[in-house]
Amino acid sequence: MKPVSFKYSAPGSLAEAAEVLARYGTDAKVLAGGQSLAPLLNMRLARPSVLVDINRISELSYIRASDGGIAIGATTRQCQLETDPLVVERLPALKAVVKWIGHPQIRNRGTVVGSLAHADPAAELPAAALAFEAELTALGPNGTRQLSPDDLYLGYLFTSLEPDELLTEVRFPPLPAGAGWSLQEVSRRHGDFALAGVITVLTLGGEQIGEARVAYFGLGGRAVRLPEVEGMLRGAIPTEELFEAAAAQASSALEADGDIHASAEYRRSIAGVITRRALREALERARRGATA
Repeated sequence: MKPVSFKYSAPGSLAEAAEVLARYGTDAKVLAGGQSLAPLLNMRLARPSVLVDINRISELSYIRASDGGIAIGATTRQCQLETDPLVVERLPALKAVVKWIGHPQIRNRGTVVGSLAHADPAAELPAAALAFEAELTALGPNGTRQLSPDDLYLGYLFTSLEPDELLTEVRFPPLPAGAGWSLQEVSRRHGDFALAGVITVLTLGGEQIGEARVAYFGLGGRAVRLPEVEGMLRGAIPTEELFEAAAAQASSALEADGDIHASAEYRRSIAGVITRRALREALERARRGATA
């Protein structure tokens, strides 16, 4: 199939983009990398009256330092995170996450912020934003507003962005000192969307776990953290028994959907398996006192 007819707008500034989005509202779609939008257009699952191509807005293409972390603009390609020295230095965990996304051809065009705005629950970057406690900036007719991932994600491909708003930036703070991390996922083939995935972050305070973050993706309508699992881990001495209990709690607490790719029961079971793997790897990294 081919897309329905639409107008094409290529604003050269944020002010122009905001004006076009305000004029067309729900009839407009923003084009950045197009790796998710183009298939939707071709299958006529998206039928915009106007396509707003933001790639000529040079001020949206950057990776720069931000309060010890990094800030990423809306047209920055995913592949840039794999080689950018600032990412390698300040948040190597994010570089590792990107390598799980699709294939090089996808990452060469797909944008970081575009993936976050698309809100696919099986994608790695929304889960990374949740696990790494990112902050996002949305621009609308009334100026900018700041959003956490929990503020942004409402459900499957559904966000709190207004039709006339544009996600312009994501900021990732540095991980806690000495934090260990891990990403584990199961998919049908490398590069496919996850049937179940988890990102963990752990710190150690003496013999005990300090900070604990556990973010799941690929199971339901959006990436989620499990406070009950994180609460079990914080302040506890890390042992295999603890990780087994955390995995069992995750399998029990997670809400999972079934589809043609995997049943809900399978997804919950796999979530427990990868939780154990991720906690072990994050602990190893934390014990080395490294984030790489």
